[in-house]
Amino acid sequence: MTVILNQSFTGISIGAVLLLIALGLTLTFGQMGVINMAHGEFIMTGAYTTYVLQQAVGGAGVPLLLALPLAFLVAGGLGALLEWLLIRRLYTRPLDTLLVTWGVALMLQQLARDLFGAPNVHTTAPDTLTGNVSVAGVVLTTNRLFILGLALACVLGLTLMLRLTPLGRRVRAVVQNRELAEVSGIATGRVDRTAFFIGSGLAGVAGVALTLVGPIGPTMGTNYIVDAFLVVVAGGIGRLRGAVVTAFALGVLQAVLEYSTTTSVAKVVVLVAVVAFLQWRPQGLYTLRTRSLV
Repeated sequence: MTVILNQSFTGISIGAVLLLIALGLTLTFGQMGVINMAHGEFIMTGAYTTYVLQQAVGGAGVPLLLALPLAFLVAGGLGALLEWLLIRRLYTRPLDTLLVTWGVALMLQQLARDLFGAPNVHTTAPDTLTGNVSVAGVVLTTNRLFILGLALACVLGLTLMLRLTPLGRRVRAVVQNRELAEVSGIATGRVDRTAFFIGSGLAGVAGVALTLVGPIGPTMGTNYIVDAFLVVVAGGIGRLRGAVVTAFALGVLQAVLEYSTTTSVAKVVVLVAVVAFLQWRPQGLYTLRTRSLV
């Protein structure tokens, strides 16, 4: 039972990381249909923001707390700039957005190499996030607990924004019917840019969280981008609830498989499971209910 509980917590912690990474894609891919391959580089931007702050300020706790809002602004600003310069000209052309953002991703990786060098760098975690907590024989690492709390806080904040604010209502209107939203007087271009800012900013927050569990490097985002798209597609395009359920389900499945096999085999089995699920339910776990006849 102790082994099962420990692996369950490991899976939940993996799911929390996947959820943090996929939240921004849920907003941008779900609303605008943009296949943003540069999302991983926005994660990298958030991670390097933490590194720069730690080098400038010193210590670990204060730079981490400062990095969360600053990484959101930096990555969000890059996302809004990308949307304004390129993406807004490519709506309704998802394959073109894939190619363009892939090129942008390569450019950002090279920029990171020029600024920080090719080797990976590391940050120091605060003392409060370097220990363990034992509950009923289950060892819970404090850095993973922090990531889980951060992921749930981001989900709650995004949910409240979408449900309770005028911006959220405009975003949901554009998601459900862009043409009708336009003729109703909603500035869909402004909504798209704001949504891209928020989605990219969430990727920056995910980058800050990833500094607690691994190194920082120019290609760190490419290690997570495929898993993030799997979460978004399997959960249902643009469905926040689907992303939450799918992220934790895939995290637990991967943790169980890693315990009995290897990490590589676990990733292959998870990928095959997602592909099989999409063959059975191509619209994803949750779909948008509509009165449309098509």
